[in-house]
Amino acid sequence: MKLDGNIAAVITGGASGLGEATARALSDRGVKVAIFDLNVEQGEAIASELGGVFCQVDVTNDASVDEGFSLARSRLGQERILVNCAGIAPPIKTVSRDRETGAIKHFPLDVFEAVVQVNLIGTFRCIAKSAAGMLSLDPLDDQGERGAIVNTASVAAQDGQVGQAAYAASKAGVLGMTLPIARDLMNEGVRVNTILPGIFETPMMRGLPEKAQQALAASVPFPKRLGKPEEYADLAMFMMENSYLNGEFVRLDGAIRMAPR
Repeated sequence: MKLDGNIAAVITGGASGLGEATARALSDRGVKVAIFDLNVEQGEAIASELGGVFCQVDVTNDASVDEGFSLARSRLGQERILVNCAGIAPPIKTVSRDRETGAIKHFPLDVFEAVVQVNLIGTFRCIAKSAAGMLSLDPLDDQGERGAIVNTASVAAQDGQVGQAAYAASKAGVLGMTLPIARDLMNEGVRVNTILPGIFETPMMRGLPEKAQQALAASVPFPKRLGKPEEYADLAMFMMENSYLNGEFVRLDGAIRMAPR
């Protein structure tokens, strides 16, 4: 797929981190960008800077997602690209003991469900609604390509750490549905691929103490540093542009394999 001003893209979670970097990379190529996010102030600022559109969207809500796509398409046209970066990651053990009282408590099921709703079902919801729109477009070439979807899982999908049961399950779901969705869309010219990021410089990571960030960086085999959002964006762009890449996942992690904690 040639990325230029004839292409529109939707990026969920596009107001910060990996999503923001991808929105900027696409905009640099001339692609018309719509940012889906809950952060109105930051999302509007980035969309304005890029000449794009901000849509306040809750990916767990059908009506909110429908309204977001409707607004984006009315301003930019039907998107040919969807990048799913919206996600949450609350660290909670399956069961734990209170250090002072010894009381035993388990992972609150409403929180577990919320993680799955955002990371897995929210991703699928956006894929289904975006792909339905892509099918209305004429193919870009004689091979029949209509669109490209890039999802964000995590290395936790394969080696989740302590406290990541919900997060790992949700991201493993994103990984697991990549090939079946690619097969569902194979006769419609829409490709689907997934990135499994390792430890990246995101707003959540920058909130940790400097020593903690340094320790995490040192745990990466090579290069011994945190990943840069621009590196995620580079891989996402490659997945969009290379029309033979489909139904695949790629770990982007400096060869790290996460320890239990």
